[in-house]
Amino acid sequence: MNYSFLLAAAASVILGCTGGTQNNDTAEAPATPELTLSWKTDTVFTGSESTLYDPATDIIYVTNGNTKAGEKDNDGFISIVNTDGTIRELKWVEGDLHAPKGMALLDGKLYVTDIDAVKIIDVSSAAIEKTVTIDSAVFLNDLATDGKQLYFSDSRTGKIYSMTTDGNYTVISTTNANVNGLEYHNGHLYALDGEGLKKFSDDGNYAQETINTEVTGGDGLVVLNDSTFVASRWHGEIFLIQGGETTVILDTQAEKSNTADIGFVPGKNLIIVPTFLKNEVATYELTY
Repeated sequence: MNYSFLLAAAASVILGCTGGTQNNDTAEAPATPELTLSWKTDTVFTGSESTLYDPATDIIYVTNGNTKAGEKDNDGFISIVNTDGTIRELKWVEGDLHAPKGMALLDGKLYVTDIDAVKIIDVSSAAIEKTVTIDSAVFLNDLATDGKQLYFSDSRTGKIYSMTTDGNYTVISTTNANVNGLEYHNGHLYALDGEGLKKFSDDGNYAQETINTEVTGGDGLVVLNDSTFVASRWHGEIFLIQGGETTVILDTQAEKSNTADIGFVPGKNLIIVPTFLKNEVATYELTY
């Protein structure tokens, strides 16, 4: 007896009773990761280095004055941009700013790194209320918060610091050559440095684990979830990191358009890109 025939016939009856067949070819394929330009400002900025979205007010902060990124020349300023790309206030805060870079919001204050100091700006009055000078700092760069304290990087010394809101700071890691982008998510600090993307332990010891070695020398970092990240390289590349997969989703090197410290608008899935020497801010809709 042909058992194969009987099994095939039985399968046919079962599928007929269930009203259809399975066809893997018709299954929906995962979306190809990509960025689609949403809007771009005019060239009104000066060395636009970092962007930060404030969900409470639905605005974007932009740090400027980085054409001489290590000089104390007092030409720095912070802009406010609406999420449709219109400029709300080009020089919202200026004066006593040299080359402001990374930003973080905490309890009504905007914390900004500025070469060898952290400037604390009162958002309601748009005034710098305190300057915390960091001993032995050379080139402070990105800044992040866990909702209680701040973290910031020094790209030239390879150090990462933590700081309380009253300005007390300490070094938490020293072995991060060319460290730049920082972000905090779900109990863990993440950093981009010369070795790649690092994740730090949540036990207060900040033991580090390199979880991606393809995006080395990264600049800006966005954490979408525990295994999905968007990272930029300053010279014009943005990557989507999903588990073990790394995909280039933007390459503007040919246009000599930089991709510095990126930000993110979660409700609209927008990646905010300061173009540095191009003196623009652009946003791209992320699909993946």
